[in-house]
Amino acid sequence: MSRSILVIGGTRFLGRAIVDAALAAGHRLTLFNRGLTNPDLYPTVETIRGDRDKDLSALADRTWDAVIDVAAYQPSSVRSTVSALAGRVGRYVLVSTISVYADHDTTAGQLEEAATLELTEHTDPADLYGAGKAACERVVLDAFGDRAFLPRPGLIVGPNDPTDRFTYWPRRLARPGRVLVPGDPADPVQYVDVRDLAAFVVGGDDLSGAYNVTGPSMTMGELLRACGGGDLVWVPTEWLLAAGVDPWMGVPLWVAAPGWAAANRVDVSRALRAGLTLRPLADTVRDATTTAEPMFTADQERHLFAAYLS
Repeated sequence: MSRSILVIGGTRFLGRAIVDAALAAGHRLTLFNRGLTNPDLYPTVETIRGDRDKDLSALADRTWDAVIDVAAYQPSSVRSTVSALAGRVGRYVLVSTISVYADHDTTAGQLEEAATLELTEHTDPADLYGAGKAACERVVLDAFGDRAFLPRPGLIVGPNDPTDRFTYWPRRLARPGRVLVPGDPADPVQYVDVRDLAAFVVGGDDLSGAYNVTGPSMTMGELLRACGGGDLVWVPTEWLLAAGVDPWMGVPLWVAAPGWAAANRVDVSRALRAGLTLRPLADTVRDATTTAEPMFTADQERHLFAAYLS
């Protein structure tokens, strides 16, 4: 059934994929954004220019069946948006993140009912992103109750990826020579293709509450075989940490930060039961693109190789 949907954002990566999925499903869209990213991407879609942190008056006197908020990071922004749309949208879809959980050391700590972070003046800077998203969730839940849908993605990859976390590996494995790979072949990896996430977000008409949305956990070895394989040199996590490599972003897809042992072992069974479908890894590898600068350069790889093999 065709619905009228207000999309907050809608022209960058996930927002773009959501708009594509909604248009393909025949929905009637209105985009609300500042026009800073790909402003001419959807010339036939109604677009309202505005800054949610300054003035939402352009949304006055309008109604929509649903709002999909792809750009919610600060609770104050979401509170203003919720207030401006009060009584004029049927449901609120807030794209959140699995980073909201207070415990990433266990799978149980990342179930949808598990405790989430609190945003306070004492929040650890490393937790500000997740705590901010958790606070945004509470604003929407307080206002919409069971008309709130909170998809919580893990690592998002695929076409138009603004990062180099996933795309690094198929690109690197396409080049000859030894390839430095962090950790162990059995280390877990989890991701969700942006198109599969978008389809779940758009298609969740009757869903409410939180849903973890990522793919099944696989091993780093499996992922790299799908990316083409090659002359892989596995460098132990302990050595990388001792060498001072950043345990979160130092090497793409390597997670070795304390307290994040289960970051790639998130249970997504609730979303799968609710209709989440996942395309083959080979399709994601084939279609993944990025405009980002390399996050792990050839010089960095050579430097680590020289130190490790010396």
